Amino acid sequence: MNTKKKVLTIIVFILFVIVFVLAYFLFQKYVIKSNFERDILPFANKNDKTVFEVNKIVLFSNCDAKNKTGSASNFTIENLYQFTDLAIFINHSSIEEKTAENTFKKVCIKNIQYPISPELGNPKLFFKGLNHFAKSDFILENEIHDTLDFMITSENEANLDTPTLFNNLANPITLSYINQNIKTDYTITDTTTPITYDGSLLKRCHIDLSSITCKLSFDLYITNNLDEEFKTTVFIDIPLTSQDQSILDGNLNITLNTNFAFYRYQ
Repeated sequence: MNTKKKVLTIIVFILFVIVFVLAYFLFQKYVIKSNFERDILPFANKNDKTVFEVNKIVLFSNCDAKNKTGSASNFTIENLYQFTDLAIFINHSSIEEKTAENTFKKVCIKNIQYPISPELGNPKLFFKGLNHFAKSDFILENEIHDTLDFMITSENEANLDTPTLFNNLANPITLSYINQNIKTDYTITDTTTPITYDGSLLKRCHIDLSSITCKLSFDLYITNNLDEEFKTTVFIDIPLTSQDQSILDGNLNITLNTNFAFYRYQ
């Protein structure tokens, strides 16, 4: 009789342990599910629609140089640089009129990165005035070091040589990627062929395009007029070739249809 009681006690104990373990795992599953819903559902509810997106980027790539000395038999380049101007168009996906939800209150650029850096040169990102787009000039003071804050205006006219955006998304963000000092103090001895200040300089200076390949990324932040905050990350492969063109032939002009959607985080 005692043996039967012991066996029964052991069986009951084992069943209790099994039930306890099952209950523990079910409880853990419930906790994980609850935590997931607590963290994800508010985010999903904030992003049930796309308010802002980068839907187009126009890219213009070229090359230029500063000369140091020149003569009838040779020409020395002080700073050979490749640049790509970027016009980033932000759109709202709604067909409605402009509202407090889909207009700008604040816009800024942060976290500039180079996931793929060029082997030659010194890459930097600059603000560039719209009127100077596709021109080789750049202003050293316009280099973006950490953050670029745009002034937002609702006026009919604005100085677009400064970082200014119309609040109704009327003008693009214009920037310039510049890779300086690809070659310095380089002498071109063949002066029988005229020197052209464009991408053909890379060929004249024997630059392999693979050595200046670059991938650029940065974060764009928007605050709308409801004080809702949005963010997206833009990735750009600096264009040096296309299907039928190369910067070595002069310059390169490419339009990208993109879908960098902003997500709302506040």
